[in-house]
Amino acid sequence: MTDVTQGRAAAGGWSPERSAAGGHNPYLIAFVVSIATFMEVLDTTIANVALRHIAGGLAVGIDESTYVITSYLVANAVVLSISGWLSTVMGRKRFYMICVATFSVASLLCGSAWSLQSLVLFRILQGLGGGGMATSEQAILADSFPPQKRGQAFAIYGVAVVVAPVIGPTLGGWITDTYSWHWVFLINVPMGLISLFLVGTLVKEPSGAEEERAELLSRGLRVDYIGFLLVAIGLGALEFVLDEGQRNDWFGSNMILFFALLAAFCLLALIPWELMRDDPIVDIRLIGRRQFGSCFLVMLGTFAVLISTTQLLPQLLQTELGYTAMLAGLVLSPSGVVTMMLMPVAGRLVTIVQPKYLIMFGAATAALSMWHLTGLTGEITYGYAALARIYLAVALPFLFLPVTTASYDGLPPEKTNQASALINVARNIGGSMGVALAQTLLAQRQQFHQSRLIEHAAPSDLGYQQTIDAMTRYFQAQGSNASDAASQAVAWVGKTLQQQVDFLAYIDVFWTLAIVAVLMIPTAAVLRRIDLSAPARGH
Repeated sequence: MTDVTQGRAAAGGWSPERSAAGGHNPYLIAFVVSIATFMEVLDTTIANVALRHIAGGLAVGIDESTYVITSYLVANAVVLSISGWLSTVMGRKRFYMICVATFSVASLLCGSAWSLQSLVLFRILQGLGGGGMATSEQAILADSFPPQKRGQAFAIYGVAVVVAPVIGPTLGGWITDTYSWHWVFLINVPMGLISLFLVGTLVKEPSGAEEERAELLSRGLRVDYIGFLLVAIGLGALEFVLDEGQRNDWFGSNMILFFALLAAFCLLALIPWELMRDDPIVDIRLIGRRQFGSCFLVMLGTFAVLISTTQLLPQLLQTELGYTAMLAGLVLSPSGVVTMMLMPVAGRLVTIVQPKYLIMFGAATAALSMWHLTGLTGEITYGYAALARIYLAVALPFLFLPVTTASYDGLPPEKTNQASALINVARNIGGSMGVALAQTLLAQRQQFHQSRLIEHAAPSDLGYQQTIDAMTRYFQAQGSNASDAASQAVAWVGKTLQQQVDFLAYIDVFWTLAIVAVLMIPTAAVLRRIDLSAPARGH
């Protein structure tokens, strides 16, 4: 065995010649490759608050404008699943730059769209470009740092992935209110150009990765077309079902039922097909590993809680408590600051504390955040809502970083691209599943609580009669005549009842998300111990 080979074996396959830093400070590389990923993750939430402006500007209904979001997510999911394979075949740096360039050009086209059809088309192109950026970045970071320092590297990456969805609604609201919805997309263009210049100048393709690519191509490039179609159609259909299901009455809609069956067939068929291949386009075997599979499930749960609450909390504050879009977004802002402050701390702790203990702490804190929100009333303050997000902000670094770091433990370098792709698939699908679960449960629990509370709003109910009498006298004292006061009293009871129905439904959703967070604790407990005194070994 040569010295180089010995060195690589001792470091879990990593060696200096595999570094993507190219002689530069690896932390500089981490910052550089995080720019475009921050921009891409930001774009998944920033457009949400601009939908009404887009619908008005393009003269379409608000329901039609939601395809601006759905089209991006579907394209993003399709590319995410195969980005590991594409990165290996094309080269990580080259693939990353192609993705950034595609995303930037598509952003310019989105900002110049003249109709809904053109905007949806350009959003699909934008999703195709954005889908591979996070995966390539993680692979570049894993190559730039030895295993024992990856936690600190992923802290920088974590700021991009975790903080961007938090500030997205606030930034999107400010841009659309101050300028126009076009600038939600146009701000990506200069950021993309800066990212392309810095990556092209500072990042290099690791020699080891180039050797693996040359060896792969020398054997003849065998493209797994069937695997590609199965994963693309399966994940694309699943993303469509999750995003459009609630708006279309789920399985009461033939369209949703068709796409659900299509997703189930393709994803189930993908498992045996990929397991039988020597060069799968998606390495399903990784999910079967104890370490990686547990990390995959925790990442699903983490982003289910994060993205669903990022949508639910502003929605609650605006619809029930009368907050403006900007003020509701500002409720999320303090949590972004807390997460940024704790990311370096968590990055340091990953190197001295077993990841599973950090994940268990993060999951418990996330559950505390959701439990805090079950105390909702019509009198909650800005501070109450912001505190719940701060609890979650404390949890996120201790979930995201240990999961990302532990997912690479024991994997040989040639599996880095595939692992990165699957972890990012978990991030995206987890977020979509969380939103779908939350919105569906909210609607169902609203119906349930309304059917229960309305039983007591009958004229024969003594409590109802007493409330109507008391409110009628109140409105008469305010200057209304007897007839108007009676009508106002009935309207007040109806409005109050509906508000109580909504609050009870939101409480049920937050209880459910608390359970999701609690379930991550035993999932993390099965992670094996990592030797923190030396680099992780591949096997």
